[in-house]
Amino acid sequence: MNEPSSLVKLYDTTLRDGTQGEGVSFSSKDKIRVAKELDEFGMDYIEGGWPGSNPKDVAFFEEAAKLEWKHAKIAAFGSTRRKGTDVEKDGQVQLLLDAQTPVVTFFGKSWKLHVTEILTTTVEENQAMIRDTTAFLKENGREVIYDAEHFFDGYKDDPEHALATLAAAKEGGADWLVLCDTNGGAMPHEVAEMTEAVIKTLGIPVGIHTHDDTGVAVANALASVLAGATQIQGTVNGYGERTGNCNLTTAMPNLSMKMGYQHNGNIEKLTHLSHFVDDLANNAHNAHAPYVGSTAFAHKGGMHVNAVQKVAHSFEHIEPGSVGNKQRILVSDLSGQSNILMKADEFGIDLAKGSDEAKAILADLKDLEQEGYEFEAAEASFELLIRKHLSTYKPFFDLHEYHCTYRRDGLKDYDACSATVELKVNDTEEYRVAKGDGPVNALDAALRKALRPHFPEIDEMELSDYKVRIIDSRSGTAAKTRVLIESKAGKETWGTVGVSDNIIQASWRALVDSVEYFLMRKQS
Repeated sequence: MNEPSSLVKLYDTTLRDGTQGEGVSFSSKDKIRVAKELDEFGMDYIEGGWPGSNPKDVAFFEEAAKLEWKHAKIAAFGSTRRKGTDVEKDGQVQLLLDAQTPVVTFFGKSWKLHVTEILTTTVEENQAMIRDTTAFLKENGREVIYDAEHFFDGYKDDPEHALATLAAAKEGGADWLVLCDTNGGAMPHEVAEMTEAVIKTLGIPVGIHTHDDTGVAVANALASVLAGATQIQGTVNGYGERTGNCNLTTAMPNLSMKMGYQHNGNIEKLTHLSHFVDDLANNAHNAHAPYVGSTAFAHKGGMHVNAVQKVAHSFEHIEPGSVGNKQRILVSDLSGQSNILMKADEFGIDLAKGSDEAKAILADLKDLEQEGYEFEAAEASFELLIRKHLSTYKPFFDLHEYHCTYRRDGLKDYDACSATVELKVNDTEEYRVAKGDGPVNALDAALRKALRPHFPEIDEMELSDYKVRIIDSRSGTAAKTRVLIESKAGKETWGTVGVSDNIIQASWRALVDSVEYFLMRKQS
């Protein structure tokens, strides 16, 4: 069993096993960028892919061989030699050497079912395939990590056979034996027992590779460490086939902050790493992810917020900044004055507890929530709500009217959407018309035309997301609609909301808030 303070090596397979997840893909340049970020973070091993399997992986290894890595060792991934083939003549094994990586990780079969039914070979030949491949890679100067595929299923089926496959890798000179829960069906107590049995029997460094099919991949990895494993394989954000792999962004802080183990990852950069990988993979970030999610340290209930305001750790298990995250105070119909005051302070607004303004803002908030407004993803709208209750707020324009038209000609297969807006801006009447792909796009274009002569900076912002939610579907077409708009300018993003029983009106309200928030920030 590992003692607390023991060093656990971190092995990242985001660029190989992670890309087997649905919706996850990286270009060869993206893979290099991710690898550099992982290296900066302190990852011990970075698995780059399977040499020769596709042009992206070939390009990655060619570029990786030219670079200097500060901390991490790059690993190529493959399999044992083929049955009935001399290892020296196996083209796939040769490609592992051609990748010029200091580390080679390869997998072999631990489960007798796979040996006889999938590989259709003998137990003896399977062990020879493992032993020969290990020895050949070692003879060529590589650090060798043996991934024992389906180890836990194989051990349950036939412990003696599963251990014999590991012994073959040890006999070949493997540096690590990694126990893989390839089907993701093992439980933490089973993983702990089997890890302990392997270490007791074979006595060389052991790693753990888990999948999340039962939702316990991280728990299984930590159980294995408690039983003596000194390497964890996983992916950033838990990317991986089916339901994913062990999530390193959860496992790493648990190891060091909760269990007392050491590793080389810079936990203060954890949230940045998580977002960086999501951005390059073009995946939405999991707001509810432990440690790194945007809601990980978010507080909504009034009593909770009041407690956090007095003693932060009363409702926070760690200090958010220790993992690069931050505390967030949410506002809703559950809010009390503490939520309003802390939110105002976050916006840089001085608001006194018990003041008429604070009471009015809270009352207004609860009324708007009753109407269907929701400000958790629309903090820009909430900041404007606060400022509208204060004497410092001044609107950037006054609306006279807006109008949208949509025309569809079924005979000519032709459609068109246009919008007009009439505003008063700096005592100047502005009347503009614009076309768009839809009513909101047309309204946005017309509004920009009207504002551009007065605020040319309007071209710096753009709408990046648009969501519509029917609040009470039982009312049918008369139901109220909530529109959430996300906007961005450079790296800054903000959210706004509008609600109405008319989708155009709801969209206009969210759109105006977005524009006003941007102009307010630009002029502050």
